Amino acid sequence: MTSAANVYPHMKVHLHPWREDFRKNGILYLLFLPVAVFFIVFHYIPMVGIFMAFEDYSYVEGLLGSKWLGLQNFIELFEGDMFLPALRNTFIMSLFKITFAFIAPVLLALVVSQLRSKRYSRVVQTITYMPYFVSTVVVCSLAKEFLGYSGGITRLLCALGLEQQNWLANNRPPIFWVIWCLIEIWRGAGQGSIIYIAAIAGINGDLHEAAVIDGANRWQRVWKITFPCILPIVVMMFTLQVGLAFRMGYDSILLLYMPSTYDVADCLHTYTYRMAFGTTTNYSLSTASGLFQSVIATTLLIVSNTLNRKASSLSLF
Repeated sequence: MTSAANVYPHMKVHLHPWREDFRKNGILYLLFLPVAVFFIVFHYIPMVGIFMAFEDYSYVEGLLGSKWLGLQNFIELFEGDMFLPALRNTFIMSLFKITFAFIAPVLLALVVSQLRSKRYSRVVQTITYMPYFVSTVVVCSLAKEFLGYSGGITRLLCALGLEQQNWLANNRPPIFWVIWCLIEIWRGAGQGSIIYIAAIAGINGDLHEAAVIDGANRWQRVWKITFPCILPIVVMMFTLQVGLAFRMGYDSILLLYMPSTYDVADCLHTYTYRMAFGTTTNYSLSTASGLFQSVIATTLLIVSNTLNRKASSLSLF
């Protein structure tokens, strides 16, 4: 029996689509292989542990042998005395982060892009990047020193007429929320501005030249050219920020708060930490809390993406 190649020698025999794709992009697949293995081993396989949220997990019995509790862990989580305050604080501090802490890198990138001296621009970028590489423990220790009863910032505020006190021990809203948000802005504004500065650098210079010829000043060019050009990046980053809002900097909260500020500083992560790893270790409860937060975060991500698509015709997916 003759083959198609013998009957029609002038026609090219096409391979199966996936074989053709692998033949062309085999090197790229090999480069991606370590990343795929990493995600499978450290992200997808551990997802089996979600079953712990519905069990009375025991080291001895293991995941398959532990007693099945159904939704009992979630009921225990929701019925805790501090759950509602922790949920409220989480929403409020997340709102602070997706507004003020999100806007700060965008504004910083726009300001840096307007600096005429390239050397001065690099100095400003370096100075603003540096706090991101400082350990959270060091940052929180500095905050405790400066905001303590005899701290430098406290003395400055006293000179301005405010009461001398340990500001981190003040449980009146929104003092702790503002302090935490300012620390997050100081740490993350420089690092968060990198992607916006790169996007601004990629804008076609002819647009600015045409605007200058038409008589537009610097800030008009920023508003009419620069910002619209980076808007898709801003929308994408905002959508991701909303999805990650519940997983905010709980490590810094854990280092900054104290029993006197639990009412205003306790978030879901720290609340779960105290319940699950206090006098007794309860991995099932912590897993239930993590699953609850993941569901909320996924819902927020989908809602934010949908609203962005309807409002600006831009979306992440």
